Amino acid sequence: MYKQVIRPILFKFDPEFVHHFTFSFLKFACKIPFVKSYLRKKYKADDNRLFQQVFGLQFKNPVGLAAGFDKDAKLYKELDHLGFGFIEIGTVTPVAQDGNPKKRLFRLKKDQAIINRMGFNNEGVKATVNRLKSNPGVLIGGNIGKNKNTPNENAENDYEICFNELHPYVDYFVVNVSSPNTPNLRALQDKKPLTKLLLHLKKLNNTKAIQRPILLKIAPDLTEEQLLDIIEIVETTKTDGLIATNTSISRNGLQSESKRETGGLSGKPLFNKSTEVIRFIKANSSTFIPIIGVGGIHSAQDAIDKLEAGASLVQLYTGFVYEGPNLIQEINQAIRTKLQ
Repeated sequence: MYKQVIRPILFKFDPEFVHHFTFSFLKFACKIPFVKSYLRKKYKADDNRLFQQVFGLQFKNPVGLAAGFDKDAKLYKELDHLGFGFIEIGTVTPVAQDGNPKKRLFRLKKDQAIINRMGFNNEGVKATVNRLKSNPGVLIGGNIGKNKNTPNENAENDYEICFNELHPYVDYFVVNVSSPNTPNLRALQDKKPLTKLLLHLKKLNNTKAIQRPILLKIAPDLTEEQLLDIIEIVETTKTDGLIATNTSISRNGLQSESKRETGGLSGKPLFNKSTEVIRFIKANSSTFIPIIGVGGIHSAQDAIDKLEAGASLVQLYTGFVYEGPNLIQEINQAIRTKLQ
């Protein structure tokens, strides 16, 4: 029903408007008593065979929602009813910011893709924390970044603020230095600043009564030499895992007119590139590095391919937009079938 009826209607409107409309609709719908129970019955994957123990956390199933969809933790409770095993909020910055000027979100229908140049638009870490205080038990990842106006030499302070504020309310952290939509952010992926940042957060983590896993989210556009540096950094700093990958600045092979827009590309064209990054990390690591695979998952087989390439968990974003919530169910069913 989603792909045949709902999606064609939604895709007639501006994607950012549709995003906010969908939030409002789902929030309203879940206040109707029978809707929550219907969604949970239809989409929840309650099966012990799907449980995954990764970086010390217990995931009820390996299919998560990637950061960027629920930036401000406004909808994580309702999205949990759709069968996700975990939900990543953010990217969150210390201070609220509007992000880049609109229009900044573009559908590439011919390519089953999205280009965004949102620019870390969010309400700031304190607003997010207030919403997470009433978490009924959803496993939450906190994706953190720096404010646009913070120079790179002071970026460490922004990540520290977000880390301290979110620490009591999230289950793991994601250090985002790979978005293409904040000026100079990707320079923080260079070996020296990245090592310094990760060591700082690791030291900070060690001062807490409970240590949260810290993951690094990387770009799909890194060279093999840069990926080898990332592996060395992760192993040296004892970072708990990687998310591979963020959006791409490449436009190779795209058919849609919107391919000329600047920003990060997500969706089906990213599948091969992000999967190869996972495979490369798996093949070239001297120790086991847990990986969350994200990028171009539009079918159950896409998710299986990511897992077989070396991912321990997967995340959806653009595939969720194009394929609808049935995709979560289909992936979990495919994983169950392989385990039989």
